[in-house]
Order: sequence, then structure tokens, then C-alpha cells
Amino acid sequence: MVIDSDVEFLGDLLPVAEQLLERHISTVKEWHPHTFVPWSRGRDFEEDYEWSPEEANLPPEVRSALFVNLLTEDNLPYYFRDIERMFGKDEAWGEWVRRWTAEEGRHATVIRDYLTVSRSIDPVELERGRMVQMCGGEVPEPTSAADGMCYVTLQELATRISHRNTGRAIEPYDRVGYDILRRVAADENHHFLFYRDLAQAGFERNPSEMMAALERQVTNFAMPGTGIPDFAAHSKLIANAGIYDFVNHYEGILEPVVLGFWDIANVGGLDAEGAQAQERLMAYITKTAKVAGRMKERRARRADALVDAS
Repeated sequence: MVIDSDVEFLGDLLPVAEQLLERHISTVKEWHPHTFVPWSRGRDFEEDYEWSPEEANLPPEVRSALFVNLLTEDNLPYYFRDIERMFGKDEAWGEWVRRWTAEEGRHATVIRDYLTVSRSIDPVELERGRMVQMCGGEVPEPTSAADGMCYVTLQELATRISHRNTGRAIEPYDRVGYDILRRVAADENHHFLFYRDLAQAGFERNPSEMMAALERQVTNFAMPGTGIPDFAAHSKLIANAGIYDFVNHYEGILEPVVLGFWDIANVGGLDAEGAQAQERLMAYITKTAKVAGRMKERRARRADALVDAS
């Protein structure tokens, strides 16, 4: 149920949600998971079957990215619960939440079918991971509609970047996998655009509340998936491979969206709390930029060392 303090805010934003929903439906293209999956590679799993990494022909960091990406999509029921809680189930809000859920469900379908027929990941480990993830139901739980708008904008863009970079990492090994992840990333981009523009409208109507929410979400942001078995180890592999790390986060999200599109440094009309949140957020992003710059330099040095060694 939508919290009482958000009812008026969401009511003000309802016309924007209606416009963005209409834009989304008119823009996205229908696609079918079964047309992307290389079914001819499939075969029966014999009773004594034991998976081997050699079957995958993919490096460990790519398998980790696929594992995390899929189990995150599998946790969809809990995301649906929280987004419906924040926005409600009526009018354009409810229609959007249901539409988003249906589209995200395709992602889990196509990735799982691809991994099953290609045997890119141990199917037993994958199913056990799914059971752990879904039985735990661990997802971020933003405390308000403003927090939710900020979080899902960051999260959808981060997910798009992760899927896209995973696809690029797969491409040298399997063009089919690349095409699937590219298709999924395109969907995530449409979802990101809905939330980005909704949050922009939120800033125009209630800049102080949105600024405070954004500061909370940026400074505490974590990719979804913390309930996944061995999430920390998988995340480390993913980051070291440059699929998603601090550099991606700053250059792909904070710089173009938070500093650029939302232009939070120049948001006016703030009350005292909002102004303080703006100041803290700008300081945090400045610090993040420095850390990302150092990480990028280290990555370049490692790449140069590998070239020299070869």
C-alpha cells in the first residue's frame, strides 16, 4: 500500500506517468525469447551428468556475470512487490508496474533457456542458486516513492550497463549470447528512460524531497543481488573484468544522469534539508570521480602490462 505521505506526490505525477507509459508502449518492440535461443545445441541431460567448465567455453568472469544477471532477474516477484508498494496498483502506476514485470520476465526466460542449451553454467548450481535467492527474497526496499524513483533509475541503468558489457564479453566466444544480452539491455534502457524522466518530473515538483532521496540512494547504492550465493566473489570477478565496477558506475550513471541530465548541482528551490543533501551529494560525487579516475589508470596500466608480456 502506498504510504500516506506519498499520495499527493504520486497524484501530482500521475499525468507524467501516463505520458511516459504511453511513450514506452509505443516505442518498445515486441520480441520472443524462443527465437533467440539456439535450440539445436540442446540435448538431454543424462542421469549421471556432471557439468564441466570446459563445456562453457567462457571465462569465469563471464560465467559469474551471467549467473548474477539471471538470478537477479529470477527475483522479479520481490521487485514487483516493492514497486507496487511504492507506486500503487491503480491507474497508470499499476499498469506500468505490471507491464514492467512482464517485460522483465522475458529476460529470465531467454537467459535461462540460453544457459541451459549452451551449458554455459552448471545447471545444478544455477537451480540451487535460484532456490536460495528466491527463498530469501532479499531486495532493496526504498522507504518512499521519491527514494524508489531515484533507486530504480540508478538500478535500471546499472543493469543495462551490466547486461551490455556481459554481451560484449561473450561476443568473442558466442555471437548468440551476445545478441541475447544486447536485446535484454535494450529493454533495460527503455525501463531506465521511464524512471529517469519520472524522477526529473519529481525534481520539478518537489526538489527538496527528491534531492534528499537521491543523496540517500547514491551514497548507499548497491547492485541488486546481495542474496545470491557467493555474491561478493562473483561481484569481484565482474568488477575486475570491467563488466561493472566503480568506473562504469561513475562514467555511465553519476556523470551523465545525476550530474548531466538531472543537473543536480544547479537544482534550485531547495529548503535547508534539501540544500544540505545537495552539498553532501556533490561532495560524494567529487570523491567518487577521483576514485574512479585512479581505478581507470590502474586498469590501463594492467592492460599495458599484458600487452608488453605478450
